[in-house]
Amino acid sequence: MQFVWQHRLGLRRDMKTVDGRSVRVLDQGTLNTDAGPDFFNASVEIDGQHWAGNIEIHVKASDWYRHGHHNDPTYDSVILHVVQTDDMAVTRADGSAIPQLIIKCTPQAAARCNQLTASAPQTLPCRRLLSDIPSIYITDWLTALAYERLYVKSDRILHFVNEHHGAWAEAAYQSLARALGFGLNSQPFEQLASSLPLNFLMKHRDDLTACEALFFGQAGLLPPPAPEEAPYITEIRQHYLFLADKFSLRCTRPAWKMGRTRPQNLPHRRIAYLAQFICYSGGFIDELECARTLEDMRDVFDHPLIGFWASHYTFSPAREKSSRAISRQSIDRLLINLAIPLLHARAVWRGDIDGASSVIELLEKIPPEDNSVTRLFAQAGIINRDAFISQAIIQLRREYCEKKKCIYCRFGHRMLSNEISR
Repeated sequence: MQFVWQHRLGLRRDMKTVDGRSVRVLDQGTLNTDAGPDFFNASVEIDGQHWAGNIEIHVKASDWYRHGHHNDPTYDSVILHVVQTDDMAVTRADGSAIPQLIIKCTPQAAARCNQLTASAPQTLPCRRLLSDIPSIYITDWLTALAYERLYVKSDRILHFVNEHHGAWAEAAYQSLARALGFGLNSQPFEQLASSLPLNFLMKHRDDLTACEALFFGQAGLLPPPAPEEAPYITEIRQHYLFLADKFSLRCTRPAWKMGRTRPQNLPHRRIAYLAQFICYSGGFIDELECARTLEDMRDVFDHPLIGFWASHYTFSPAREKSSRAISRQSIDRLLINLAIPLLHARAVWRGDIDGASSVIELLEKIPPEDNSVTRLFAQAGIINRDAFISQAIIQLRREYCEKKKCIYCRFGHRMLSNEISR
């Protein structure tokens, strides 16, 4: 009922109150998600007289009394009671009658709404219905979602920069750390970077061993002393103990997620990559701005590991054959989740509208992400042709499907509109 009213579905020009007065809805008001009437600041015309106030919605008119609204002064501002079944008249706390309007919500629409919002989180309840939506509606919604997702990331960076008085290098470093978590360990990486500010690390960037010791020590990943351990492990443990004592560092011990994770996806090599990246490419935001092509941008992040981490993926003796810390596909994910939001935020900060638009266009040149979310929508017929679309799909899944906000999704809105108009 709220959905029908909010989106003016089925509201006609010839509507009348239950006592026969003409009704014209000028403004349906703003949905209230807290206590009080369902819609604030509505505007309606009843028999030519203009009313401004709030709207209350019930399935049955008698729910007004069942909910105790007749004794609550909060509801004295209600100018129209919208119901599906008029089983009695209602009054305010002072005894004055409230006009009532009947709107119908078809059983098909109610069933569709329940089907969309009551499904299991791992499913896609609209899968079989998406093919019935005209392509122009799909394209329009996916475009809006892709922009929505990018602006969320860009705004997070801008908020950090503003909070830290224009500290772009620090914002880039913190964003890089978060991005290296690749979703699974984003929070632990962010926590780790927060415990080691960039200006502190830059004082040690000429000593890679010291940087690695700081990162692994603060990450809580240094193993306890063991017989015949690699000299490198002994060295960075001693380094960290010395530096922690000198600078009063406290190990943050982030909650790393390692269960059911492939060795190459464990945080160790990515932490080593972050340490080496800071030592050799601390000002990478300038490198990104100077990049002329996507390949140039990829080169900014394409650094092989050196030393111990060139042949290990943890501190254990088991050896890794490749010196690459992250794959080509992972580098593209860094472009999507780090480089492009960073450059977009930078352009917005400068007021460069054309620059911000050209940054967004880069997403259309990057291959699409392939994961369980994009594959789920591919089965429903949504063609995932580039990173712009895959980001839109992920935003749709995370912010609408998983949060059961189907009636606020344009796909769900379209489906329900069709049912209501039957």
